Amino acid sequence: MAAAFFWGAISSAALLLGAWIAYRMTPSRVVIAVVMALGSGVLLGSVSFELIDDALNTRSVAWVGLAVLVGGAVFALGDWLLSRRGGGERKDPDGAQAEGSPLAIVLGSVLDGIPESFVLGLTVLQGGVSVSLLAGVVLSNLPEGMSSSSGLRAAGWAQRRVMLMWTVVVIVSALSSVTGYVLLDPAGGLTGSLVEAFAAGALLAMLADTLLPEAYEVEGVLTGLLVVVGFAVSLALSAI
Repeated sequence: MAAAFFWGAISSAALLLGAWIAYRMTPSRVVIAVVMALGSGVLLGSVSFELIDDALNTRSVAWVGLAVLVGGAVFALGDWLLSRRGGGERKDPDGAQAEGSPLAIVLGSVLDGIPESFVLGLTVLQGGVSVSLLAGVVLSNLPEGMSSSSGLRAAGWAQRRVMLMWTVVVIVSALSSVTGYVLLDPAGGLTGSLVEAFAAGALLAMLADTLLPEAYEVEGVLTGLLVVVGFAVSLALSAI
């Protein structure tokens, strides 16, 4: 359990690094978008090779598919509610956060970090952290920290306030990883497999709602190629 907390914190600490880069180096939107697209591809590979594949070992395709849909719907509902309350532009790098609610921005950032950390705990449960999943989480959190923090800086947020927000997200993500460690055992039959598929659906919805639109806005049609490259990298890493 301690290992799950550790890896959940380490992977989400990339948010803090991204915030530091945003305030010290002012990264371009192109760099942020490229890393977002690559990270999305790596995470898509992890969902396919580790979550869905494991869930199908003990449950039928119908049950796994239903759990994936429910997981995606729950995340989408949470994202929609927070967007209505002012958290919809939390990843915008140009300062659109100034029009939103600070609390909704923080809660939205927490929501984004839960699915990936949740499933990270599973790999620790299986005997060791997944290199491909860890790489995907870091590659998604780093540009998220840069993009969102760049916007928060433009909206007038002090660096200390932004770092405090990401620290809260890191702690929640680490606790989510522990929760995944406790609940996501595929050998647990019905509960473990369906919770695993539920988490996969939430993670897919997170990618589609928050990372890929930001990447496509900058990279356009190149986004698809970058995602495929990330997917291929995930395939290679899963063989390690």
